[in-house]
Amino acid sequence: MNKPFMILAALAMLASACSVSKAARGQRNLLSGTWILNDISYENSSGNFQSVLFNDAKDICFEGSDWFFRDNNSTGRYTIAPSSLCNGGDRYIRWSVIDGSPNQLQFKLIDEKNKDISGGLGYRLNISSLTANEMTLRSNSTVGDDRVTIVYQFTKKQ
Repeated sequence: MNKPFMILAALAMLASACSVSKAARGQRNLLSGTWILNDISYENSSGNFQSVLFNDAKDICFEGSDWFFRDNNSTGRYTIAPSSLCNGGDRYIRWSVIDGSPNQLQFKLIDEKNKDISGGLGYRLNISSLTANEMTLRSNSTVGDDRVTIVYQFTKKQ
């Protein structure tokens, strides 16, 4: 075989290996825009919980927060309203949709100049449902010996 053909074949294999599935691209397009996090609940648990989410703020601070996803450069932000319990403001993120069963929303914190500020630490949330107007994400956590599922309910801001 000649060398240019081998290089072209290797590049084609690399591009196909890095491509995102059609379903993940569709979810990525649906995610684009602004969402309101309306409710956070806990499944597989008994009693009341209070948790710190994404190493940032208490769960109550996230209720009513705005989440913006820009699909053309995979950046966005979430905004927490300031209160006596919450350090409000914008938190910038880099995000993607990961193929899987189920697909996952993955994000990490960045600064205003799109530089990683989390030391590579990121978060993955299972995409339970996603339509043009509603989204449900889930993440698993452990409390003592029990596995608890955190459920995030969003609606699209019009």
